[in-house]
Amino acid sequence: MSVTHTASGGQPSRPVECAPAFATEPFSDAGKAVKRLIEIFEANTAFLRAAFQDLLNGKAFDGRVRAFYPQVFVTTDSHVRLDSRLSYGFVSGPGVHATTITRPDLYRSYLEAQIALLIKNHGVPVLVGDSDMPIPLHFAFYDGTHVEGGAAAARLRLPLADIFDLPDLSVMDDAIANGTHEPVNGVMPLASFTAPRIDYSLHRLQHYTATAAEHFQNYVLFTNYQFYIDEFCRMSYELLADPGNGYEAFVEPGNLLTRAGDTAPVSGEAPAKLPQMPAYHLKREGHGGITMVNIGVGPSNAKTITDHIAVLRPHAWLMLGHCAGLRNSQTLGDYVLAHGYVREDNVLDQDLPTWVPIPALAEVQVALEDAVAEITGYDGYELKRVMRTGTVASIDNRNWELWNQKSLVRRFSQSRAIALDMESATIAANGFRFRVPYGTLLCVSDKPLHGELKLPGMATDFYKRQVAQHLEIGLRALEKLRGMPSDRLHSRKLRSFAETAFQ
Repeated sequence: MSVTHTASGGQPSRPVECAPAFATEPFSDAGKAVKRLIEIFEANTAFLRAAFQDLLNGKAFDGRVRAFYPQVFVTTDSHVRLDSRLSYGFVSGPGVHATTITRPDLYRSYLEAQIALLIKNHGVPVLVGDSDMPIPLHFAFYDGTHVEGGAAAARLRLPLADIFDLPDLSVMDDAIANGTHEPVNGVMPLASFTAPRIDYSLHRLQHYTATAAEHFQNYVLFTNYQFYIDEFCRMSYELLADPGNGYEAFVEPGNLLTRAGDTAPVSGEAPAKLPQMPAYHLKREGHGGITMVNIGVGPSNAKTITDHIAVLRPHAWLMLGHCAGLRNSQTLGDYVLAHGYVREDNVLDQDLPTWVPIPALAEVQVALEDAVAEITGYDGYELKRVMRTGTVASIDNRNWELWNQKSLVRRFSQSRAIALDMESATIAANGFRFRVPYGTLLCVSDKPLHGELKLPGMATDFYKRQVAQHLEIGLRALEKLRGMPSDRLHSRKLRSFAETAFQ
């Protein structure tokens, strides 16, 4: 049975050599279902890699070569589910629900958990087999491996697209996550992302961060300053030296991997220069560690990296950055815990209209507030000495200070904003869009409306004083979130009335 829609490509008059087909089989054991997904995916991608190597070795191809993604689907005829307390793990109603799968080796534990819930909640087996979604040649090579298409085409004097399926943007959009997806032949999606959409992001992650997707952890920190990364590296090595913390390794750009107990990397190669958004991973068993990414400045970068990390289905991401304090009562070094956002970043307007509210998530807010209290030593009413909770405005113009001041003050007053930055609303909004729990803790680094501009000397002193404490708070908050059951952390606030079953 084939229930996914077919990607376009190729000339129908030319013969097509397909990878050996896998029959669709039912599974009532999630582990065995994922094992079959791995078997199909590895066989089909190996088929494409072998054909490409044959091409490089001079073999002539009269037609096309094609292999298909595996898929998992389930058919139900009832609205009943076993556990109504969960916000995921069940389909929205009777019918056929399906998703194509890529890199089941990478997603093994995730897939086992999601499929097990599906079987348990509906009391029916899942079916696993070939889909009719072709695997693009480029995605048959993992972790950013470069496909020498030019060399191959030169041998044949034919475009590579005449032989292999290439990436097709029409099947890798975000319609499912955005809530605008129209089912094909009545088949409803099981997951927010198709296999080609996931593959696209896995390859982009390698490009942007210079680390393989397998190293990313389920708890993510974003920052826009390299000195936060420097401090994270220092803290990570300290944590790695203490076996009681449970951290197993630290990975830096170039996949430089240092294991607990080692004094130097045991694998990887440092890049000649840092990538656009370098990532660092403090690894723990089951991807339970912490990843930190320097996203650079601006909402475009914030959207780009969260678009891609979202396909890894992390349990939470937090923004730790600096902001302009908008209240005269604030002082440099104060913290701002965002409980609302004014979205003037503009990069998500087509995906998530600005009229959609971005709610504060109680579990994340409590974890951040408790972490601030524990690290600073303040509690209760005294915590207001160093932290304000309020609305953060994010805009896409770094030189907003040059706008009409009266207009700015009026807008900030009407919105009740207490801080301004360029990334926080984007990260929160994309968390909402992709059902990834999110939060924001900023640090006031300047007060332009009150004559305290960010100047070089002042900035240096400020950064030295605050970075370590701010980062320590972020790490403590993520450790608190890690201690929560995942079904509690993945809030109902992030899910609509017609959702995919997979978290």
